[in-house]
Order: sequence, then structure tokens, then C-alpha cells
Amino acid sequence: MKRWLYEIRKPDTEYKLSKKIRNSLLILLLGIILGIFSKWLDNLAIYDEIWWQHILGVLDLRNVFSEIGIWLFIAITISVFSKTSLRASLNVFLFFVGMTVSYHLYTIMFSGFNPKSYMMIWYGITAITPILAFTCWYAKGNNKISIIISSVILAVMLNKSFSVGILYFSFKSIIDTSLFLGTASVLYVKPKNSMYSVLFAIILTLIYCLRLYV
Repeated sequence: MKRWLYEIRKPDTEYKLSKKIRNSLLILLLGIILGIFSKWLDNLAIYDEIWWQHILGVLDLRNVFSEIGIWLFIAITISVFSKTSLRASLNVFLFFVGMTVSYHLYTIMFSGFNPKSYMMIWYGITAITPILAFTCWYAKGNNKISIIISSVILAVMLNKSFSVGILYFSFKSIIDTSLFLGTASVLYVKPKNSMYSVLFAIILTLIYCLRLYV
């Protein structure tokens, strides 16, 4: 099993323990900061007369951080740039723990209510992130399995970033488009691999859309 996984993507084990701990703590901190920032945006009353709030309104960051796309992109990035698949599992898990717990505590402390049902969904997602991140890490390999994993990831991002149907395709926003292109860039290995991944992602998306007509 281990040899088969090495054939998909070889882990980088030449890494100091101190750097591993530092990077994981920084990822946890990033999750905490973005969780607080996301809830802060929810609570913010935007006034166009204030220049920085006007920018936030134009970028529509409140809706961006309320959608799953941005969190998927961050998780994918953390995963594929981790040194090993196990590190990917740990790092993505720590990120989501930091994000969900800080978001939840900020809501209780500063918004005056406890969204238990909503947060249970996110805690459930957090619980399965190690498995998803472990699998996602192998998308950056140079193997047929890597292309399949990459295709599934891109298909998910395609559905989240655009309005897609059998007979229509439309852009949601510049940020959503950027998230898809960013994901494709993060997963890039070789031109041929990327071409196949995008092609298969489109096919998977169309198959998914077909279920609406069956």
C-alpha cells in the first residue's frame, strides 16, 4: 500500500521537526484569524462613504466568506503544499479547527447568540477534513490517479465558482472565477495533466447536471 502511494506522489521527509511545528501553528493561527474576520464581516454595517468599507462592499467579501468556495480553495492549497499526506491531514484539520472554533466563540461573545445547529455542520465538515486532505495531497502527483483526484476537485470548484447547466454557463463573480483559476494553478503539475484534469472535470460536471433532467 505504501509503495503504491509513493508511486502516486513521493512525500518529502527531509524536514526539521521545528519547522513542522512552526508551520502547523501558523496554519492554526491563520484559521483563527480568518474565522474571526469572517464573523466580523457578518456583523459589519457597511457605509459606502467610508473608503475601506466601500472596497469591502465592492468585493462583496461578506458573501465570499459565507460560501464554501473560499474555504475549499484555502484547504486545497494547504493540503497540496504540505510535505506529506499525513501533514496535509493535520494542517487542514488544524486550519478548520481554528476557523470554526474562533467563528463560534466570536459569535457567542460579540453577536449575542449561539448558532449550535449551524456550527454542528461545520464541526462535521472539520471532522472529515483529514481524510479529504490526505486524498487531495495526491492530486499534485504525476500519475493517472492524481489526474482523477485533480479532476474531481476541479469539478467541485467548477460547480461552486460558476452557474453551470447542460445548456448554460455563466460567471458568478470575479472572485469566484479567481478561486477556480487559483485552484487549477495550485494543482498544476504539467500541461498535459492539467488539460486532462480540466477536460474530465467538465465531463463530471455535465454528468452531475444531467441528474436534474433524469
